[in-house]
Amino acid sequence: MALPPSPTPPTVRRSTHTDTYHGQVVADPYRWLEDAGSPETQAFVEDQNTLTRMVLDALPQRAALLERLGELWNYPRRSAVWKEGRAYFQLRNSGLQNQFVLYVMDSPTAEGRVLLDPNTLSDDGTVALSGLAVSRDASRLAYAVSTGGSDWQEWRVRDVASGVDLPDVLPDSKFSGATWLPDGSGFLYARYDRPGEEQRLSGANLNQRLWLHRLGTPQAADELVLERPDQPEWGFGTTVTEDGAWLIVNVWKGTARQNLIWVRPLGDSGPFQEVVAEFGASFEFVGNDGPLLYFLTDDQTPLGRLISHDLGTGERRDIVPEGQHRLLGAEMVAGGFVLHTLEDASSRLTLVDRHGQHARPVTLPGLGTVAALSGESGSHEVFLTFTSFLAPASGYRLEVTSGALTLLWTPELAVDLGGYEVRQEFADSPDGTRVPLFIVARRDLTLDGSHPTLLYGYGGFDISLTPAFDVSRLAWLEAGGVLAVANLRGGGEYGKDWHQAGTRERKQNVFDDFAACARFLTGRGYTSPRHLGIEGGSNGGLLVGATLTQHPELIGAAVAHVGVLDMLRFQHFTIGWAWVSDYGSSQDAQDFAVLRAYSPLHNLKAQAYPPTLLTTGDHDDRVVPAHSYKFAAELQRVQQGAAPTLLRVQTRAGHGAGKPTRLILEEKADVYAFLLAALG
Repeated sequence: MALPPSPTPPTVRRSTHTDTYHGQVVADPYRWLEDAGSPETQAFVEDQNTLTRMVLDALPQRAALLERLGELWNYPRRSAVWKEGRAYFQLRNSGLQNQFVLYVMDSPTAEGRVLLDPNTLSDDGTVALSGLAVSRDASRLAYAVSTGGSDWQEWRVRDVASGVDLPDVLPDSKFSGATWLPDGSGFLYARYDRPGEEQRLSGANLNQRLWLHRLGTPQAADELVLERPDQPEWGFGTTVTEDGAWLIVNVWKGTARQNLIWVRPLGDSGPFQEVVAEFGASFEFVGNDGPLLYFLTDDQTPLGRLISHDLGTGERRDIVPEGQHRLLGAEMVAGGFVLHTLEDASSRLTLVDRHGQHARPVTLPGLGTVAALSGESGSHEVFLTFTSFLAPASGYRLEVTSGALTLLWTPELAVDLGGYEVRQEFADSPDGTRVPLFIVARRDLTLDGSHPTLLYGYGGFDISLTPAFDVSRLAWLEAGGVLAVANLRGGGEYGKDWHQAGTRERKQNVFDDFAACARFLTGRGYTSPRHLGIEGGSNGGLLVGATLTQHPELIGAAVAHVGVLDMLRFQHFTIGWAWVSDYGSSQDAQDFAVLRAYSPLHNLKAQAYPPTLLTTGDHDDRVVPAHSYKFAAELQRVQQGAAPTLLRVQTRAGHGAGKPTRLILEEKADVYAFLLAALG
């Protein structure tokens, strides 16, 4: 069944508001939609949701898809195990629980007991765990909760033995973990000044401060450890070394992979030693042998290397020099390190000694993704998960001495995946760059161009799209669909240079890569333009918006989730200023010219566009929903064809993290029903 012709969209008021950028006047007729709490904006959301439900609820596929998604989703899942003191911890979901439940165990394979069930914290499942930290002796748990999808966190403390919360409650935290003192008397965390209610969803997040909270004291008594009012964009993450000797502060500024490293003896209130004193590269603390610190860095090595830094002498040495593939991570273990590298977007593990010598590859179950590596510097065991497009995440224990990988648990699916296969292909971008893409489809697929195909991409912020299992995608494959996942420039699959090639004035490379993947899929006969759908979220929503405005002829439908779509104003809201490292800023004349040339909102014109579904959350305080509101209003206005433009606004939901299972399944059913109807 095809999508029916679009009902007449609601009339949306256009104001005469304009802004002037470097002498150029730019109209912003929907500026009023940036006020999420105004009655007019709320009426707009209600009208749009009414239109969207009118179309989606009439699709006969939706009910069947929702039922099938519930069946597929209903299988037990677990996170990787991690160890603190003599206890082991793991997150589990029995199948359709809205939120994962935290367990504590005596061994990695024990049944254990429930330590924290966030499903009991709200009736609708919209209160989620957003942070966890267990004290060294495993007697206390610091945990953060977020409500309605917000990035704002409230830290609480639970006694592990009794499962009872202590009186400590610490609101107003954001973009922060918790780091326990070795004796468990308190922990370090970061927070912002409490915003006014109107600023909580959209106000800029600046002037983060680092605090020490002592258990049993009110938040007002917290000790200020670090602030930099002269640098309002700086934020602070912390690590206490395993030996309890050093406090390490990671100073970040936005989303750029550049940071400072400051170190001082734990408990000392004197000045920090600036181990990395200038923003210019990424330095990730790995571990220490006394005053000898180990870092993973891309300083002068785009693919990464492992180095040592002597706090006494300042001497640095290469432990693992730059190799042929992206060095993504390193875990310090007894006698050496576990290295995690990416080769054509798939994981590899290697064991080396403390000098980076005597490399021993670890045999993995196949081509896929290693996640959640966790171990201790003196431990002979490391825990991890492994997943791929056709293998749900399974838990493993790596024995360091022998290099043996032991399966601890694997999910049982009530579905046979043997009829599908994964292929890796390479498309040629216009400048000759080879762009990898994974293709998942039935083994007996006939390449006749008739198959509904979903092309997914991201292409930004050094984030790699590696093979991972998403059970909801089985509903798409079962319906005869093809899935393609593109590894675009701007991501991190091939290191720093690959990332930088998709940023700022080079951002067009990302859109060109995606278009090249679309042409590859149609040229090889996997699909044809009218059967090709595109999907992406956040920065990937920008990707979808830019592709829709630049190449509507290549696609049959578009789905953009929580997209960054107004490239002239993103930096004015919440943490948007942090994305300037990838995008640039309209406040700079050269950046403005680049942004204006591809900003999806500002490049819509009167013509026929393919069916488009935009999704956002009314509590998204990362990419504020005004991006989607304004884009939807303008696309509906200029649409010259019969295809619908739908805006789906989820209430009590944010950017995506912590979204309850119930809401995820409903959204997936809407998306797949929309795409199947649109693509035929």
